[in-house]
Amino acid sequence: MTALLLPQAIREQLLANGRKTAELIDHDPLPVVKLFSPYMGGTWLLTELDPEEPDIAFGLCDLGVGFPELGSVRISELEGARFGNVPAIERDRHWRATGPLSAYTDEAFKAGYIVDRLPSEVGEGAQ
Repeated sequence: MTALLLPQAIREQLLANGRKTAELIDHDPLPVVKLFSPYMGGTWLLTELDPEEPDIAFGLCDLGVGFPELGSVRISELEGARFGNVPAIERDRHWRATGPLSAYTDEAFKAGYIVDRLPSEVGEGAQ
């Protein structure tokens, strides 16, 4: 895997969440990373990597067709996606989760796409 899409520190966080899931620990983690395609409209908020199969990530996936869903994706497929001769998938280096995956999932299901900001953030700073 390329360090650009999932640097080691992010991989470690994703694997730690994956181990909690494998140990049947009930948790609702914050998404660790946001991946997106500026060319094809897809967005992925990933929370974990499968410790037995670390090429498989789990999270909120939106292919840009109005039906976001919780599911798994192969990181190697995202890394292999190309738009011409450039990578089609990028990591949003500035995005930080402010709530658990369930909050992003609820909002995505309402909106029909993954939202960048949760409703609690929208009113911040407006006084």
